[in-house]
Amino acid sequence: MRRSLAEWLDWQQRVHPRTMDFTLDRVRVVLDRLGLLQPRAHVITVGGTNGKGSVTALLDAVLRAGGARVGHYTSPHLVRYEERIRIDAREIEAAQLCDLFERVEAARGDVTLTFFEYATVTALLAFADAKLDVLVLEVGLGGRLDAVNAIDPDVAVVVSIGLDHVEHLGPTPEHIGREKAGIFRAGRPAIYGSREMPCSIAECAGALGARLERFGQEFEAIVPDAGGAWTWRRGAQALEGLPAPALPGRVQYDNAATALAALAAGGRLPPRAALERGLREVTLAGRFQVLRAGNGVEWILDVAHNEDSAKVLAANLAARPCAGRTWFVAGMLRDKDAAAVGRALTGGALAASAWCLVTLGGERGLEATELARRFGLAAAVPSAGSAPVATVTDVESGCRWAADRAHPGDRVVVFGSFHTVGPALEWIRVHSPPLR
Repeated sequence: MRRSLAEWLDWQQRVHPRTMDFTLDRVRVVLDRLGLLQPRAHVITVGGTNGKGSVTALLDAVLRAGGARVGHYTSPHLVRYEERIRIDAREIEAAQLCDLFERVEAARGDVTLTFFEYATVTALLAFADAKLDVLVLEVGLGGRLDAVNAIDPDVAVVVSIGLDHVEHLGPTPEHIGREKAGIFRAGRPAIYGSREMPCSIAECAGALGARLERFGQEFEAIVPDAGGAWTWRRGAQALEGLPAPALPGRVQYDNAATALAALAAGGRLPPRAALERGLREVTLAGRFQVLRAGNGVEWILDVAHNEDSAKVLAANLAARPCAGRTWFVAGMLRDKDAAAVGRALTGGALAASAWCLVTLGGERGLEATELARRFGLAAAVPSAGSAPVATVTDVESGCRWAADRAHPGDRVVVFGSFHTVGPALEWIRVHSPPLR
């Protein structure tokens, strides 16, 4: 009897004794058995602490606008597992996934795979079947020992380095940079997409013999103070008057410049008309995603879950004035630095906002009352001059709490995790007034 997709995913959670097992040996064995270790397509691997999703989305959009057939692998998903594997912008279908899982299962034999490793092998198998031109692969965690790194990229991108997953990657940016730079390869382009770069990035690139290009040095985004049209430079090459990337936020100019540098370094930069089309048409759910309900309430969803991404969220909110009140719905995982996230979002102009903290389920989920304490909101009392604070048992209850209180001209900001934004997206689409 064939397994359903839900049954397959449940099975994959139990195949390997540990959720995370950082080694490339097992996944390489299975990839070799399936003939997937050396893809025929051009491979761009994207890692980093923040910005991976934006850069992979930009790469995918620009490449497709230029006529390339593209496989796009990301993780985690927001709502459906099928989101992780896209071919020419279309999510893979559940029936095809089940067929691929059967082939992976037959190939792995007695080799166990973690849930993420299983997903990575399956994505590469789907891409090989489709005979694509370019693969855009997003690193899951770290880089050096991430399953995606079993494949040698033609171009490797590290978007940024920040403090996240310190229990696995190390306590400082230098430690984390060394792990992220493990995706670089000898003699091949290595793109770094932020102005602040740990020394370990350059050290690893030098030791590996990779050709390092850095944002602000070898390439640059020149953006007017008011935003809008901008200039991309890489060495003597310059493209002026480019349209602003469709993804919201000032940081997206940097991400766009990084994506273009990766394409140029790999000889894949399309003609200008296609490049402009890709910048205008790129989309990415859950990253300062703005939804407007028919009742005049604006919903903003962002998976920001560490200090740097929370600062970007705060800056984006400040740059988008709200006539009414801001209602926050937040849920985070236990292993994230919620205190640092709270500091980035609970001060200044946001201090008078209303907050609803939600409990996330599962082994890694954080209780709402503990999240309130880490945010420094536990002592707040709903009275004149202070922000009301509520705690609820799940994301859906948090969305309902905000929807019941928000008036036309208000906004609701849902953030803190993929595990928060995904259920919120589902709730909004089912329960809010029609979106526009």
